[in-house]
Amino acid sequence: MTHEMLALSLGLAAMLAAADIAHGAPQCDTRDRVIALLADRYGETRRAIGIAGQSAVMELYAAEATGTWSITLTLPDGRMCLMASGANYETVTEDLPAKGYPA
Repeated sequence: MTHEMLALSLGLAAMLAAADIAHGAPQCDTRDRVIALLADRYGETRRAIGIAGQSAVMELYAAEATGTWSITLTLPDGRMCLMASGANYETVTEDLPAKGYPA
């Protein structure tokens, strides 16, 4: 394979990867609308919350009945974005491993 063909192949692969990333970009709306969507369509309620970076709030929403879950990120401007979602949610309560031992 020539250097030109290799460069073309790598360029096409990069464009396809970029298209996949753009297609899977987070969906954002007002906080009220996103929370209503998660509650009305999926029956999800907030299960966990944390600070992400310096100024964003991460929240985990889930529905015990259906097992669906969603991770959201609320930005400083008030927009809430759906970052990830899935199925088979299960609440787990367990002790953390002792300090110095791998998880």
